[in-house]
Amino acid sequence: MDNVLNVFRLAVLPPEAEAFRNEVKAFLRENMPATAADIRARTWMGFNAGFSRRLAERGWVGLTLPDECGGAGMDAFHRFVLVEELLAAGAPVSAHWIADRQSGPLILKFGTETQKRFYLPRICAAQAFFCIGMSEPNSGSDLASVRSRATRCDDGWRLSGSKIWTTNAQHCDYMIALVRTSGVPEDRQKGLSQLIVDLKAPGVMVRPIQDLAGDAHFSEVTFDDVLLSPDALIGEEGSGWLQVNAELAFERSGPERIYSSVVLLDLWLAHLRKTVASAADVALAGHFATQLATLRNMSIAVTAKLARGESPVVEAAVVKDIGTEFEQAIPAAIEAAIATGRDADIDGELYRAVAYLSQIAPTFSLRGGTREILRGMIARGLGLR
Repeated sequence: MDNVLNVFRLAVLPPEAEAFRNEVKAFLRENMPATAADIRARTWMGFNAGFSRRLAERGWVGLTLPDECGGAGMDAFHRFVLVEELLAAGAPVSAHWIADRQSGPLILKFGTETQKRFYLPRICAAQAFFCIGMSEPNSGSDLASVRSRATRCDDGWRLSGSKIWTTNAQHCDYMIALVRTSGVPEDRQKGLSQLIVDLKAPGVMVRPIQDLAGDAHFSEVTFDDVLLSPDALIGEEGSGWLQVNAELAFERSGPERIYSSVVLLDLWLAHLRKTVASAADVALAGHFATQLATLRNMSIAVTAKLARGESPVVEAAVVKDIGTEFEQAIPAAIEAAIATGRDADIDGELYRAVAYLSQIAPTFSLRGGTREILRGMIARGLGLR
């Protein structure tokens, strides 16, 4: 237990990472147009390829990838600062988000030299956008019950099956899919591999799924005997489960698991500053501030582990679980505060922002692993099961 909890000892961002924050703020002042809060609240779900390419021109997509791959060669602390500022501003970063956060690092760690030479420079230039193919229909959170199957053939691989809740698949160029390459679904984690799927290939069908807010971030993707190249396989055949857990550590470790509601929180605090805030509102603001400060310190501690080249699978799960609970509490509490009628002078922007986040907040504890799955991982990491 001590080994798991020690990672949450206080860590600080190095001075050079804090200095980098000024560059990011200056970039955002020049490149972020005035946008309503309910639009900015979409941030890492907001797809804007042009904005991603402007970031890439600064070298800030694939920030942690090596120079020779087209990246900036910066460390995980710099990426934390970049992500924190982008999310706080509500920047539309969804186009490059998954490729930058996990697909690129995954290819760098497990990919072939051919894959690295082809995909990584395109990721860093925001010319190749990736989505994740993990969840499948009728499987719930049981990621190991994969039924999509890829079979070797003379020309490479033949893939059939389907994936669901695939963020931005309708906009992306490629998917890294967890599929079965041997055995049967009852084999669970055995026989799973990861393959890169060209989403423009014949036999791939993408069906967007509209959510309660009217957006279509998610998609169902079906594969009908799709031919993939021989070099589609990432890493070794049968190592998919190991690789996907390393990938999920990248997905769960960043500040996006804390800041999904921060645009609303900032807007509400700005509203309180213009009014005579009640004691209840002041207490609520203080409650949010202490939670955010604690979670941020935990997230920086996980970042420190990434900077050391470690894979904080369990620690990232802890931050993600507590962080998404915090993200969900913000719109619920602010909505309740507004409903008391203590201050009727509330503008439409605040209403729209809280309405959007109230609708979308239930997904925060689903994406990137459900609360139940994460707590099972944490229990195993602590030796409790």
